[in-house]
Amino acid sequence: MAVERFVVGEELPEGCIANALSLTSPKDACRLSLVASTFRSAAESDAVWERFLPPDYYDIISSSIGGPDTLPFRSKKDLYLHLCDHPILIDAGTKSFSLVKWNGKKCYMLSARSLHIIWGDTPRYWRWISLPESRFSEVAELLDVCWFDISGKINTNMLSPDTRYGAYLVFTTKSRTYGFGNQPAESSVGIAGHERQTQTVYLDPLGGGRRQYRYKVVPRRLGIFTHHMAHILRQEVEDTPEGRHPKQRSDGWMEIELGEFFVKRGQEAELEMSLTEVKGGNWKSGLVIEGIDIRPKE
Repeated sequence: MAVERFVVGEELPEGCIANALSLTSPKDACRLSLVASTFRSAAESDAVWERFLPPDYYDIISSSIGGPDTLPFRSKKDLYLHLCDHPILIDAGTKSFSLVKWNGKKCYMLSARSLHIIWGDTPRYWRWISLPESRFSEVAELLDVCWFDISGKINTNMLSPDTRYGAYLVFTTKSRTYGFGNQPAESSVGIAGHERQTQTVYLDPLGGGRRQYRYKVVPRRLGIFTHHMAHILRQEVEDTPEGRHPKQRSDGWMEIELGEFFVKRGQEAELEMSLTEVKGGNWKSGLVIEGIDIRPKE
């Protein structure tokens, strides 16, 4: 790196160092702050962290509940780190916004209230409840449906350009959950109104697997003689169907990947995510939907 030739004598002005650091990444800026005191001072400057924040960050935090004045930060670096570790609620609490710490890419979660849930407003099938562990004021609890259909939309101009995103349904389960088992569902992510490829997913809270048993006859040795007796052993095996399965999140919720999409620079279109299970004919209950998480894929 050309700038390394000036480290020992600290001959570069701090403003030049800050400009150079702003062209790297948050991760690199933090590492380079350990090189020398001038680098450390430059790496803390607002000029650097202003570049790491999204260009429209002020418009986004202005739509947060309470507005920008409620966000506790003394510097642009403090604001950046706050948005990485504490998702803020925007658009009247129907979405949350955060950043990926190491690169500043945008992340959104669409709340259950902002999704289109078939029969979602019919108390016989779904009900809206509050959970202290949710970032949103309401989540959707599935009471009993045969037709399971959830979808959500977001404009691609809200997302970071030249970035591959994944969409994930975030949910948990009640003590009594049934109807999912090894029943496959279909998910898709793509531009609304265009043909999209579908993926097979399983919403089984146990991860899509069901324990099954198979039996086999094995030889049994008695003394010096081997008798091929009908000695039957029950062998337990895990039967996991092909497809995506739920994973545990660090916040205690579960998620299932619905699909992925590459956001091109300058693209402006509605990105739609959907999950349906309408072919099995079995009634389902027990899921609690928090929303759909849309974040960059590593």
